[in-house]
Amino acid sequence: MMPRFPRRTALAVAALAVPILFGPVAQAAPLWHPNPATDGLKAFEGIEADRGNHHPDRKYVVVEGDHYRFNIWKDDRDTTGGGDRQRTESKGMVQSGTTLKMHDGETWTLSYEMYIPGTLHGTSKFTHIFQTKTPSTNGGPWVTLDLTRSGGKEMLNARAYANSGSPSIAATDLSPLRNKWITIEWTFTPGSKGKAACVIRGGTGSGAPVAAQGSMTNVNIPDQGDYVRPKWGIYRSVESASSDILDTYLLFRNYTAARK
Repeated sequence: MMPRFPRRTALAVAALAVPILFGPVAQAAPLWHPNPATDGLKAFEGIEADRGNHHPDRKYVVVEGDHYRFNIWKDDRDTTGGGDRQRTESKGMVQSGTTLKMHDGETWTLSYEMYIPGTLHGTSKFTHIFQTKTPSTNGGPWVTLDLTRSGGKEMLNARAYANSGSPSIAATDLSPLRNKWITIEWTFTPGSKGKAACVIRGGTGSGAPVAAQGSMTNVNIPDQGDYVRPKWGIYRSVESASSDILDTYLLFRNYTAARK
C-alpha cells in the first residue's frame, strides 16, 4: 500500500544568501494556473508512466483535492534505458486547451508548491523531480531539479544539467524540506546560451524563508527550432542503492507560469 499523505509539519529552514544575477520571479498575470479539481490531467500535455503497461491496475498521477499526487513503485520500469530507470511524470503546460510553449529569447517564470515525503530519497544516480526538454528532438534534459546523495548527505539541487559538469544553480540540504509544502520558483530564458534562476523556499508563498537561490548565464536550454517543455514528477535510475528506491510519491499544487 502506498503511504498516505501526512499532515503538515512546521520546520524552520535557514536562509542561504546567494546573489541573483538577473531579475526575481515576475508578478505578471499567469498564463498557466491550473485548478486540479476542475482541470484535472488536462492541465498537462500528457502523462508518462508505466509506458510498457506492466501494472494497469496502478494509479500513477491522480488529483487529491487541491493538489496532484505522483505515485511510483520500486518495481516500476520505464521503456527506455534497458530497464535501468523508472518514470512517473507529467509533461507540458495546457491552459483552456492551449499548449504554452517556451521559445528561445523569451523569459518565463514558473512557480509551484511541492511536498517531498520521507520515502523519496536522494540517490547516487539521477533522480529528477523536474526537468526541461525539447519535444521534437527529445533534447535534454537541459535544466533539472534533482534529489542527490553523496554518502549520507542528501540535497535538493537545481542544476544546469546539460552544461559541462551539470553545475548547481541552487542547492540545499534535503532533510529540512521534507514532509512539508515548499515553494519552487524558476526563471528561464531559453537558448543555447540562455539563463536560468531558481529560488527554493522552505514554506509556501513568496514570503516564505529562502533555503537556497541562485542564477546562471550561458545555460544550455535551447528550443532547437521547437520549444522547451517542462516536466514534473519522479524520473530516477534504479541503479542507486536499493534502500533509496522505495514505493513513494510526490505532491504538487499551485502551478503558475507567466511570460515577461
